[in-house]
Amino acid sequence: MNLEIASRQLEALGNPTRLQIYRTLVRAGPAGLPVGGLQERIGIAASTLSHHLKRLVETGLVTQERHATTLICRAHYPAMNALIGYLADECCADAGCVTADAAAGGVST
Repeated sequence: MNLEIASRQLEALGNPTRLQIYRTLVRAGPAGLPVGGLQERIGIAASTLSHHLKRLVETGLVTQERHATTLICRAHYPAMNALIGYLADECCADAGCVTADAAAGGVST
């Protein structure tokens, strides 16, 4: 992941409505939710939901798949994991974090 992708994804999740939509889809698991079910859970107008979903799809955080007349939305877990990894990978890299071993009397890294 690069800085630009992470920045766009974090910006999309910085909107409270989009974050609520995304968390609802993450909770739904790999099966996802139909747009109508998502709308019922969130309680927003269809046009508003469509606007926010478009942004989440554009940033790669959500995928959509049509089954006949039903549009299924899913959290794209690889993108979520990449974003989490991007944020955590270099945690304390410049600070010499104390590892669990060091805290127990070993050495720090």
